[in-house]
Amino acid sequence: MTDKTMTADEVVGRLRSGMTLGIGGWGSRRKPMALVRALLRSEITDLTVVSYGGPDVGLLAAAGRIRKLVAAFTTLDSIPLEPNFRAARERGAFELTELDEAMFMWGLHAAANRLPFLPVRAGLGSDVMRVNPELRTVTSPYEDGETFVAVPALRMDAAFVHLNRADRLGNGRYLGPDPYFDDLFCEAADTAYISCERIVERFDVDTAPQSLLVGRHSVTGVVEAPNGAHFTSCAPDYARDEAFQKLYATTPWPEFAERFLSGKSEDDYQQAVRAWHEEQQ
Repeated sequence: MTDKTMTADEVVGRLRSGMTLGIGGWGSRRKPMALVRALLRSEITDLTVVSYGGPDVGLLAAAGRIRKLVAAFTTLDSIPLEPNFRAARERGAFELTELDEAMFMWGLHAAANRLPFLPVRAGLGSDVMRVNPELRTVTSPYEDGETFVAVPALRMDAAFVHLNRADRLGNGRYLGPDPYFDDLFCEAADTAYISCERIVERFDVDTAPQSLLVGRHSVTGVVEAPNGAHFTSCAPDYARDEAFQKLYATTPWPEFAERFLSGKSEDDYQQAVRAWHEEQQ
């Protein structure tokens, strides 16, 4: 048995510029934002980011850390299009591979199973094939002879996910309504890091096994990060901070970054958020 607990800064200390980084969650839901903020405090750049994108992508794009993005979308959910992603994309700040949501999922499955690709029907007859000319099709070797898209494996150097609970060994549990493919991100990456709302010493024997989403075999490090998904939701622990998300979406990036991201730690960020909320009362 191995204690895998780490700090967010220790996690980032294991990464390097130029890596391919997967980020779990979905849109503006249960994103590993504390780990993303730790990444922003580093000098790491030139990243290929793989994500069902939300403010994780927006923050990294605004800070100029992304060389290439592989995504099915980039949204804040209640705000349809992530504004910093949009601004960066409009100025051509990074390369984009935009996949259908199902194609993206099967790319994760392929990587998790150490396959070079998986065949899917999704994408056929759509502009996905036009805007991604590197995609190939394959023909079934059986009697049906059907043509499929060969979705390449989305293999990653490292992955970040955020879960409700984790133990020190690397087992992670979600308590909300959706796993958001976080297990696939961990299994598709060479190294995977969980942040969680709370570390528990052990999971009870009556814990529903289907809620134990991530197994320790696929986890490199565990970080306890209360409120670590802020400003995204982490149901049922807390909802999305809609007021703060609106502030993020409507504030010029230099101003937002100076007030909320210029500190030396996650505590500095959380204190700045609390101060802002107090000002609104």
